[in-house]
Order: sequence, then C-alpha cells, then structure tokens
Amino acid sequence: MKAIVCTKYGPPEVLQLKEVEKPVPKEHDILIHVHATVVTPADIAFRKGEPFLGRLFSGLRRPKSIPGVEFAGDIEAVGKDVTLFHTGDQVFGTAGTGFGAHAEYLCLGEEGVVARKPATLTYEEAVAVCDGALTALVFLRDEAHMQRGQKVLINGASGAVGAAAVQLAKYFGAEVTGVCSTTNGAMVKSLGADTVIDYTKEDFTQSGETYDVIFDAVDKIPSSRCKKSLKRTGIYLNVIRDSGSVGDIKTEDLLFLKELIEAGKIQSVIDRRYPMEEIVEAHRYVEKGHKKGNVVITVVPHDKT
Repeated sequence: MKAIVCTKYGPPEVLQLKEVEKPVPKEHDILIHVHATVVTPADIAFRKGEPFLGRLFSGLRRPKSIPGVEFAGDIEAVGKDVTLFHTGDQVFGTAGTGFGAHAEYLCLGEEGVVARKPATLTYEEAVAVCDGALTALVFLRDEAHMQRGQKVLINGASGAVGAAAVQLAKYFGAEVTGVCSTTNGAMVKSLGADTVIDYTKEDFTQSGETYDVIFDAVDKIPSSRCKKSLKRTGIYLNVIRDSGSVGDIKTEDLLFLKELIEAGKIQSVIDRRYPMEEIVEAHRYVEKGHKKGNVVITVVPHDKT
C-alpha cells in the first residue's frame, strides 16, 4: 500500500510517499481503507519533533514511521472477534497516539474512537469534522461547562478548532464573539458568530468587554493579557497549554458530533485538498498558520460518496 513515511524529524521534505506493507487486522481489529485524512498543526509538530515533550508519543530519536491521526474510509476486513462493525461500513474517527492515518490502509481496534460516518457527508467532509470539532467539544463542554446565555470569545475562530468551537458554542446557547483576520470574517459570521473582531484592526483585550469563557484556539494570546477581559468567575482556555488537563477523546464524543451533523447543527470547513503525492506542499501550507478550517489529504481521488 501507499503511505506517507517519516523516518526522521525535520522540514516538510522529510516526508516521503512510499510502498509499505499492508497491515493485517488482529482478532479485535478493523482494517480501514482510508479515503481521506487531514494535515493539522499536530502533524506539523509530529514531523518537526517539537515541542520535545511530544516525542514521548511520536518517538524520542525518530518519529513513528507513518504519521496522521484523523481518517475517514470504509472497512475492508474485520478480525474474527469483531462485533461492532462489519465489512463495508463507512467510518470516520481518530487513530490517536497510534498514528498511521496517512496511508491507504489503517488497522484500529474496534473499541477505538471510530464510528459510522454521517451518510450526508463525503469522506473528505467527515474527516474534516474529526480534528477541530473533537478538540473544541472537549474544551467547551467538559472544561468550560458551557451554559446557555454565556458570553464566549474564540480567538482564532477561522481555524479548524476555532471554526468548530464557534458552531458548538452556538449550539450550547452562548453569545459568540469570533476573533480572526479581515479575510475570514464573513466565514466566521456564517458559522454563527454573533460578533466578529478583526484582530488586524482591533485588540479585544482593550475593548472593555468581558466574557464568561475565552478560548484561545490558536495559542496566540497569553492568559495574562486576557485577565481583564474575563468576568470574575470567567475561564481562560488555551488549546495547546491546557491540552494536558483535558479529558481523553471518546467514541461517545464522535457519536455526539455525528448527531449534530445529521441534525444540521454543525458543518465541516475545508480550506484546501491535496493528493497524497503533494503531502510536502500540504505541510508547507499548514505550517504558515493561516489555514481556514481543515486541509484535507485525498487518499482515494474523485470521492463522490
């Protein structure tokens, strides 16, 4: 099978598209034919080996060979003891710290974070939900304990996590302010933000407004700068610095998002699509830090399902 292989830490050019051995499912595994995956800031960190602490998961001296976490595809085979899925099921989910999603095939335990994908979405649209929305859900629902009527500010509202956070915060009944650049304001507004602040023209920390929750979805504003913008009992959350304190992502979270998608409450946001052959270009683009929503890697081209 074809896979993106990364055998040393470094710039995008360390990534290579190679033929590798196709995995074989064990008794409780499902073999997924991957149709689409994504390149995220976490994938950039994986490839660079930065911060160094992340190497505890990706490998101290060199990275695990095949990167990639989020996936969407169909099940080609199941282990003999699998009961939750069947051959032919269309699924989406996350491989977690096991990585390996940037390949044509992926083996995953049936108890992993995987679910049947929403029938209304293509594989590309489904995988674009996994990354940002799963992260945003854990922060807003589980850490912020978001309540109806609260005022929430989302910094970096046009990125994968931020775009999902805007939609989820609206679903939870919050009054949402999104912070983004001039070019992304209309998109953030279309996702449900009540107010959009253009950070190139205005500093929200100087506006005098206060919020119940400030969620920095791009790790750009330190908590010290946000203190006067928080209400007395307000909560500041940072997608990078607080990631160690949030709970693990569970299959139940993915199923919850599936319900919201099928109810038309949230949608995926895709900036660009690249074939596997252009993985280096995809990494270069994501590393610039200006992507809108998700950058998708199309493993099976011309996906119409």
